[in-house]
Amino acid sequence: MTVSSSMASSLKGFIEARVLQGQPLTSELAAILLVYFVQGILGLARLAVSFFLKDDLGLSPAEVAALTGIATLPWTIKPLFGFVSDGFPILGYRRRPYLMLSGLLGTGAWLALATVVQSREGAIAAITLSSLSVAVGDVIVDSLVVERARGESLGQAGTLQSLAWGASAVGGVITAYLGGLLLEQVSTRTVFAITATFPLIVSVVALMISESRTQAAPSLAVMEGQVRQLWGAISQRAIWMPALFLFLWQATPTADAAFFFFTTNDLGFQPEFLGRVRLVTSVAALLGIWVFQRFLRTVPFRNIFAWSTVLSSLLGLSMLLLVTHANRSLGIDDRWFSLGDSLVLTVMGQIAFMPVLVLSARLCPPGVEATLFALLMSIVNLASLTSHELGALLTHWLGVTETNFDHLWQLVLLTNLSTLLPLPLLFLLPQSTSQGVGTEAMGPPPKPAIPATEFAEVPLPVGEGDR
Repeated sequence: MTVSSSMASSLKGFIEARVLQGQPLTSELAAILLVYFVQGILGLARLAVSFFLKDDLGLSPAEVAALTGIATLPWTIKPLFGFVSDGFPILGYRRRPYLMLSGLLGTGAWLALATVVQSREGAIAAITLSSLSVAVGDVIVDSLVVERARGESLGQAGTLQSLAWGASAVGGVITAYLGGLLLEQVSTRTVFAITATFPLIVSVVALMISESRTQAAPSLAVMEGQVRQLWGAISQRAIWMPALFLFLWQATPTADAAFFFFTTNDLGFQPEFLGRVRLVTSVAALLGIWVFQRFLRTVPFRNIFAWSTVLSSLLGLSMLLLVTHANRSLGIDDRWFSLGDSLVLTVMGQIAFMPVLVLSARLCPPGVEATLFALLMSIVNLASLTSHELGALLTHWLGVTETNFDHLWQLVLLTNLSTLLPLPLLFLLPQSTSQGVGTEAMGPPPKPAIPATEFAEVPLPVGEGDR
């Protein structure tokens, strides 16, 4: 054995043992993790999209909020993509062709933004198509992980899901600051052109997926059977009641779009600094997950939702200091206040949102786990769409524009206090904890409902999932 081959073998062993948590390093596993990594790295264009809508197209805060909601539409129908993939194989394959097409669709959408898009209608169409690309790819690669996770030993249970989430998180952290830094040097359209290359990776690595050709002909019967099975599960009282609470809890209005305009137009924050804040919030989200995993897994769902909602609402009111410039009277610079506020709010927001993912996973009965989880996440995503549209209405009603922020404090007050409205409905939730009753301890955290790359830029200092 040569020295180079010995080093390669040692490196592979180290990666399998330390990075992949005992999983063998195969081309297929590398392909799956690359797809998740691309989901995270697409965050490179998040700030560019926000500035493109605000500056290049001249949209108002209310319009940006409304369009942001529309862009989440593909994530509200995720189960449909799974049904289509299972019931209508392409050339005998249920996974690889759809994964390849999702990558090509994403590249086309980003190239359109980089070249021909000149109107708000064209922009929302392209952004929605890019969202559709990631949503389809996410459903397909999730199904691949679920299929392969069934063969894991008890000691390795949850390892693949953990690796998948980690790959996406790494991609997101890498691009958190780079997106803002790059935008300082080049135009938004150049950023879109660079971003367009990443979905092609998904199309290429799809060829590395191992999949047996099916002899089954395309059929609606497969979809009909899945729908009936899914309806039988969701119609159970123990499932629809928590699902209703999750929807109402996530559907309260948000001031995200208006706050982004305020931080850029009034406070004068530049893309590079916004990139720094995004990096802080990305790391803070990981910290929030760690806190939940380490200290809160044995706390009942009702308790977590109650105190995390109250604390998030109260802490969110700290934005009033920034909106009214009261922080300056206290001797706190706008930038330092934003960084600190973003850190605290994101940690709390992630702690508040983790029970949504865990509860959704716990509600899924055997046999329909993957499909029902996708449906529950679609309900959460529909709530996110509702949240943005309600926020757009409030923003318009209060007269907050790209230059007039006189009533922004009222918008911040209303959106934060509205998060308390679902609390009287806590009885809809089960009394169990994240670890369940008589079950094994929870494994790694499920992936977020929508990858961070698919949210519009979260206006700072608000963090993702803070509602």
